[in-house]
Amino acid sequence: MTENSTIQTNCRFCGYQCGIIATVKDGRVTKVKPDPSRFPYDGMIMRGCRRWPMITTVMDHPQRINYPLKRVGERGSGQWERISWEQALDEIGEKLQSLKDKFGPEMLATSIGGPHTTFWPLHRFMSLFGSANNMGIGQICWNPGIWVNTLTYGWPIDMELDPENTGCAILWGVNPAESDNSLFWRTVLEFSRTKKPLIVVDPRYTRTAEQATLWLPVRPGTDIVLALGFLHVIVKKKLYNQEFVQKWCHGFDRLAEHLTPYTPSYVEKITGIKAENVIEAAHLFAGNSPATLYSGRGIDQLGVNSLPTHRALAILRAITGNVDVPGTSHLSEMPDFIPELDLELSEPFAATNPKHLGKDKLKLQSYAGYAKVREQTMKHNKRLPMRYLTSAHPNQVWQAMLTGDPYPIRSMIVMASNPLLTQADTQLVHKALKSLDLLVVLELFKTPTAMLADYILPSAGALERPLLETKAGVANIAYGGDQAVEPYYERRPDFYFWKELGIRLGQEKDWPWDTYRDSLEASLSPLGLTWDEFSMTGLYSQENRYFKYEELDPNGFPVGFATVSGKVEVYSELLKEIGDDPLPRSKKLPESSKDFPLLLMSGARFQPYYASSYHQLEKFRTSHPEPIVEMSLDTANRLGLEEGCSVWVETERGKARFITKIVPMCEDTVSVEYGWWYPEMSAAEPELGGLWFSNANVLTSGDFETSDSLVGTWTYNGIPCRVEKTK
Repeated sequence: MTENSTIQTNCRFCGYQCGIIATVKDGRVTKVKPDPSRFPYDGMIMRGCRRWPMITTVMDHPQRINYPLKRVGERGSGQWERISWEQALDEIGEKLQSLKDKFGPEMLATSIGGPHTTFWPLHRFMSLFGSANNMGIGQICWNPGIWVNTLTYGWPIDMELDPENTGCAILWGVNPAESDNSLFWRTVLEFSRTKKPLIVVDPRYTRTAEQATLWLPVRPGTDIVLALGFLHVIVKKKLYNQEFVQKWCHGFDRLAEHLTPYTPSYVEKITGIKAENVIEAAHLFAGNSPATLYSGRGIDQLGVNSLPTHRALAILRAITGNVDVPGTSHLSEMPDFIPELDLELSEPFAATNPKHLGKDKLKLQSYAGYAKVREQTMKHNKRLPMRYLTSAHPNQVWQAMLTGDPYPIRSMIVMASNPLLTQADTQLVHKALKSLDLLVVLELFKTPTAMLADYILPSAGALERPLLETKAGVANIAYGGDQAVEPYYERRPDFYFWKELGIRLGQEKDWPWDTYRDSLEASLSPLGLTWDEFSMTGLYSQENRYFKYEELDPNGFPVGFATVSGKVEVYSELLKEIGDDPLPRSKKLPESSKDFPLLLMSGARFQPYYASSYHQLEKFRTSHPEPIVEMSLDTANRLGLEEGCSVWVETERGKARFITKIVPMCEDTVSVEYGWWYPEMSAAEPELGGLWFSNANVLTSGDFETSDSLVGTWTYNGIPCRVEKTK
């Protein structure tokens, strides 16, 4: 019998990729435990997470996809046959070539998610194939903040929370108690114990809000007004950092005039936050430098007010002097290693003038918008990732599948994504996917989206493939490590699929690596590191440098910021140039009605699940068996509801069932749990794993025409709805 061996490797049940030690016997992982010698460098931090102990269960779960499957019945019938990888790749390649010959390369779209994969091989394939239609959820997750901070500071920033050094912290629309549960959450807990000001802005009284010295339950969708109210107080009371503003902020006088209407009393009327609390929060943030401000997905999902809110928060950091300062934030650096931008072959593809959906409306999230912003970042020799920031708008992809306008999209490859649960307007997504000539899904489990596929291909998951996370190339950091075992059964890393499919479609010379591991080692080659050397620590980074804008260029002048003015753009000259508002202002605010008197928040996450993942695990379902809708006691009483009752939540788009939970939160607001389905139900039409019962995206709309005109952000928070008890 083979003896046990221990291998340093990484979890992949969220984006952290925490270091773990796997015990392996006969090619199988028998046990895992935290590795205190690798990130996050403290086994106790991981003790609060319920995901990583389930690795061995997930690796050999009875519902895992282990072999390539081909549909043999009608789409969604649940009838499959097992085939070889070679047959699957040959048939998929032949079908894609046939469709490309008939409709052009843009007839192929892709859908990405995470966190159990790497995206650049998909993007490389798409560049070589000739399609711009890679799609994800970037418009409501990550992209808005990256775009805004680049416009304002010339490059994205990384926020810092240092319990010893940070004087005040604002957590705005972020709940690390549920969405993180690792290093950042532990840091928040440590900071809260210092008794320094911790301000949490969230309509819900979350576990994060429980730690706050000041909780601000902002009315959903009105965050922009609250942020402008903070700025009003700080400017009027001259609480800003006058030296930094005078030397490094462009357009401050215009900002001061712009803020006149946003008085604390006006803010209270719109947001529900008492005027005295608006004043108190502004004083706390401005008066306790260095102060840090983290914003999360709650801001990304505000539709037309998402980017204005991000802009207001970026300005709030700037005028208080909390940019590129220890304990608050630092301007990130380009990687020392090969960035994803180069691995994707994005720049050669962009030169082909790709047919990009929405290019006539979207002023930033397009190849033209990217090129315009790049003119500024290149002043500091920095290049943003391209495929993420030019990704297609999902609603336009679904519409092109159904209508052929502006051109037909006839095939889709879905990788580590489940758009029937994670994309807005499930009814529309369902119709669109059903209409395709070819749907391929690379997955761990048979998700509702996979149930509609022509081919389901088994992805290698946690511990079965190497991992390398690089923050998409907006920072000089790489973390990850090697696999613990070879993939079980016939699972394969997603890299294998894209390379082999690419070879079948004439891309052979552009896939020079034999394995995924080889490609990762090549990407680290500028560092002089082998993959084995990197994996020993699982982390590459450099010490943060601060006040970089004051460093001198070869002519002896401060380098400043990579913006039009060379300063922090409080007043954005670039936005003015492309025909948008150079100052942040509130746009359409949410309104309830007689038929839909409440406001809905649709993106709440709860441990131990990760988005729509791991509902198959019996241990998780026992601890959290049903999806919940949160509301205040007063709201519940007015509706005649009590804790634990079953209710319908309904919007103009549809209705879904949840279990009531009474919590402190905004009045006349409800928050539904995201990503819920029932894997124990039939894996075929019409049930599709219980897709229609409690899916938050049955309630939402991602319509392109009503989305933000810069990035295409749609609204997930502040949707009119009603709630009634099920019969």
